[in-house]
Amino acid sequence: MPFWVRVIIAVVAAFLLMRSGMRLLGGMSQMMPEPPPPGELRKVRIMYRCSLCGTEVQMRMAPDEDPPAPRHCLEDMDLVAPVEE
Repeated sequence: MPFWVRVIIAVVAAFLLMRSGMRLLGGMSQMMPEPPPPGELRKVRIMYRCSLCGTEVQMRMAPDEDPPAPRHCLEDMDLVAPVEE
């Protein structure tokens, strides 16, 4: 392969690496979204269990009616059942 072809490939690869690195750093520099105002939370009663260690959590307030499962032991917790009162 001629020398000039290798140089072009190296320049293109360096450009792509630098561009992807700048996008990655730019994504991390964005500010976290503001938490909802205190009146915006909804009352929910949902029970979750960690499938790895068995820890149970009862969620009482959430920003919406069907909140995403919390994480524990680096995994999403399993929905046990909505708590009836």
